[in-house]
Amino acid sequence: MTRAGIGGLFAASLLLASGASADPASEGAGLLAPFKADLKAALMAGLEKGPAGAIEVCRTEAPGIAAALSSDEVRMGRTSHRLRNAANEAPQWVAPIVATWTAADAERTPVVVELADDRAGYVEPIMVQPMCLACHGETLAEDVAARIATLYPADQATGFSVGDFRGVFWVEFPKRD
Repeated sequence: MTRAGIGGLFAASLLLASGASADPASEGAGLLAPFKADLKAALMAGLEKGPAGAIEVCRTEAPGIAAALSSDEVRMGRTSHRLRNAANEAPQWVAPIVATWTAADAERTPVVVELADDRAGYVEPIMVQPMCLACHGETLAEDVAARIATLYPADQATGFSVGDFRGVFWVEFPKRD
């Protein structure tokens, strides 16, 4: 695990153990921060090896980063309306948010959702950045397209442009009074 991941896990553990009152949006954003930072660092390192390296990061490292930062009380991940990996299917409570943000040019600002069992969910949009286009753009290099087709024959995650809505980061956690 990266230093950011260890620090984030430690911070999340302290937050959860403290039982202190917290704004759910701030708490959700704080819990997602190390996931986003570690994922970006891994993707940048993968891209140094070329787009095929980034594909491998998304396939192998991204799920491990989410798992390492999750616990019995906290679950997190990423999903999209156009999946590459079926394992990233949206949790039931996230799917309506993704559908709303996909259906129109809705305001895509972070959302807090009250869940059952005194839990909260937090969702942030993922917007396509220039570095994403090598694997998710409208035109892919032949070797990248071939690798994606081999690993993900049902891929729906191409054809994006910079600024497009790509999907969401999500986290669910215990609500604090």
